[in-house]
Amino acid sequence: MRNESIRYLIVPGWQGSPDNHWQSHWQRTLPNSARVEQLDWFTPQREDWVSALEQAISAERSPVILVAHSLGCVTVAHWAAQASPTLLRRVRAALLVAPADVERPGCAAALRNFAPIPRQRLPFATHVVSSDNDPAVSVPRAMCLAQDWGAEVGLLASAGHINVKSGHECWEQGFAYLYRLQGRAEQRSLRRA
Repeated sequence: MRNESIRYLIVPGWQGSPDNHWQSHWQRTLPNSARVEQLDWFTPQREDWVSALEQAISAERSPVILVAHSLGCVTVAHWAAQASPTLLRRVRAALLVAPADVERPGCAAALRNFAPIPRQRLPFATHVVSSDNDPAVSVPRAMCLAQDWGAEVGLLASAGHINVKSGHECWEQGFAYLYRLQGRAEQRSLRRA
């Protein structure tokens, strides 16, 4: 188990992650990483996005760690709610950064078909990282989602939506969350073995 190579699947949110977004930087930096590509980044359809994530996970033979941002986090929750036990076992962990509250008042109309957000516990190690001034999710709501998903929480001060606009291009500090999460996933895997 300890020698398994991990595949990092980058799961961008609405409008994708541009070249200067931390997810793109991480994809270039992390060994053995790939991006879940969507056919339409601008008018997302929940079924299509969940299906693309399902296909990406199905194509992997290595254990997977999901690295999701914004609407990508909600996509992960929807996928986990309907995935087969076999595919769920392939996912070792999920880092869910700045989950978008698609149920909030004023949410962009393009995202509303992702509501309601699945609230059941995720069956893999999960860490939610949010910010105390994210326009896409309030602190109480981020905490509630994390609790429902069974996730550990990291709350950043004044980090906005943890994207390019808020100054998070490389976001090297985020690797600490990823590596701690990966360690938890490995411990969980060893306990099951």
